[in-house]
Amino acid sequence: MTPPSRPAPGLPLASDGYPVAGGVTRRPAGPAESARANRGWWDAAAPAYLAEHGGDLGDVDFLWCPEGLREADAHLLGDVAGRRVLEIGCGSAACARWLHRAGAQVVALDVSGGMLARAAELNRATAVPVPLLQADAGALPLADTSVDLVCSAFGGLPFVADARGTLTEVRRVLRPGGRLVASVNHPMRWPMPDSPDPEDLQVTSSYFDRRPYVETDASGRTVYVEHHRTVGDWVRAVVGAGLVLEDLIEPEWTPGRTQTWGQWSPERGALIPGTLILVCRRPG
Repeated sequence: MTPPSRPAPGLPLASDGYPVAGGVTRRPAGPAESARANRGWWDAAAPAYLAEHGGDLGDVDFLWCPEGLREADAHLLGDVAGRRVLEIGCGSAACARWLHRAGAQVVALDVSGGMLARAAELNRATAVPVPLLQADAGALPLADTSVDLVCSAFGGLPFVADARGTLTEVRRVLRPGGRLVASVNHPMRWPMPDSPDPEDLQVTSSYFDRRPYVETDASGRTVYVEHHRTVGDWVRAVVGAGLVLEDLIEPEWTPGRTQTWGQWSPERGALIPGTLILVCRRPG
């Protein structure tokens, strides 16, 4: 396995610890630009992100989404004991460590060296060692038909420019009959303000505006890219990649959960979906 690289020198940070956005726009952004920007952003943002959300994510746990759905309850991956599993966009690799404890043979992949550095620290702290691999989700450095399962909990897929190409890569590394389960931002959230307040549930842009959300620094350099796709776009990307779509899950807010996570909140979660989970299979 390729060891994770050291994080690059960070971007300028705001008082909350996240990279400063000099400008925000909606415009096209290709694969190379998206990958470069997001690698640098997550390297710089990793400490603040994990300080804010690490308690909810846990060190050895599998949280699918801000609504609070956990794999221990959902069983979307089925019995993982003895299975070869690839996690895409692993972040601090809490999900991968949970899978390891459940008996899986796991590889945890992320584009960000900053995230993987924290994952390596938690591997040591928890004594749950999972192999860590730094790579772009659009070019997986794994052999054909080498894994039984691929999972991704808000990791990778919202940030890639070519969803169909990335899913084609996933299909390539899956064995026939293998499964992909991935959670992404629900497309319904894009036309509305990024706010947890239910009073902000108003359409302020077009659902069909597929231009990526792009942040730039003070010099105009792209530092963050996130891609919007409609529900139909996701279905076409899955089918176009040669996968079978078995289910689309829109998790409801977990009763009693009080955690607010960005635009996700109990009040907003009671009204509209915030997450879409794709459950897919490679034919054969």
